Amino acid sequence: MPISKDDRRAFADAIRGVKPLRAQKTVPPRKSRPKPEARFSRAENAAALEASLTDDEAAPAAEEIAFRRPGLSERVFRDLRRGRFSIEAEIDLHGLTQSQAKVALQDFIAECGAERIRCIRVIHGKGARSGPDGPVLKAAVQHWLAQWDDVLAYVSARRRDGGSGAVYVLLKRR
Repeated sequence: MPISKDDRRAFADAIRGVKPLRAQKTVPPRKSRPKPEARFSRAENAAALEASLTDDEAAPAAEEIAFRRPGLSERVFRDLRRGRFSIEAEIDLHGLTQSQAKVALQDFIAECGAERIRCIRVIHGKGARSGPDGPVLKAAVQHWLAQWDDVLAYVSARRRDGGSGAVYVLLKRR
């Protein structure tokens, strides 16, 4: 729709006397953002397929989780559940893909074993943004920890330490 002569005149009257701003020093542009990664890349899909063929996937995690190897005393397990062990190290898996989280957790547990660390906290998140399938990392972490021989027990953390979004893990002494 073309602009009428009256509108042009009204605009010219409205800006009469307006002076352009002086050029000011410009702020340098922000560093470029990293390239976004495809959420479901071919490599991730292939890794997920391989994992599904080699591992028995864990059932969806309940709100609170607990696992104890045979031979671990009930007293030690109860102390772990009550948060009586001091947390010597922790790892936060938020934002990692399932395959990245598995590698990071394996490496972390190996490092803790080498440093003779006995009790750790693993923060996996509650899965609030995981969609209808529920918490992905929570179920995966539960499954992995139960498979690894270095892990004696794990339980959901106390509320102040992350609640159902984290677990205390008791490792074997070396």
